[in-house]
Amino acid sequence: MIDDDPRNIFALTATLRAKGFDCVSCQSAPEALKLLKSDEVVDVILIDMMMPEMDGYEAIPLIKELPERHGVPVISVTAQAMVGDREKCLEAGADGYVSKPIDVDKLLQLLNEV
Repeated sequence: MIDDDPRNIFALTATLRAKGFDCVSCQSAPEALKLLKSDEVVDVILIDMMMPEMDGYEAIPLIKELPERHGVPVISVTAQAMVGDREKCLEAGADGYVSKPIDVDKLLQLLNEV
């Protein structure tokens, strides 16, 4: 999970752990890229699209280029829920899209699909 807001990380991690998921988090895209180049087990990546320094639109293509993460699904998580935002996330390379506030049932369904 990549999100610059520790409150979002806390809430989403607590929710996902309660559903049986293990979670690893980073508070910036550069930090996440470093982690993703390691041998850390990652089955799916949730990324906030609006972050300082490097946003999700810039980070997703870099993540997708990592040979260590070939085939790992990336789901954009964003407060941007206007017409066209979902398409913009998918064009950046995201495999799925969830808007904030997060509907946990929709997120779980998406996690089962990717």
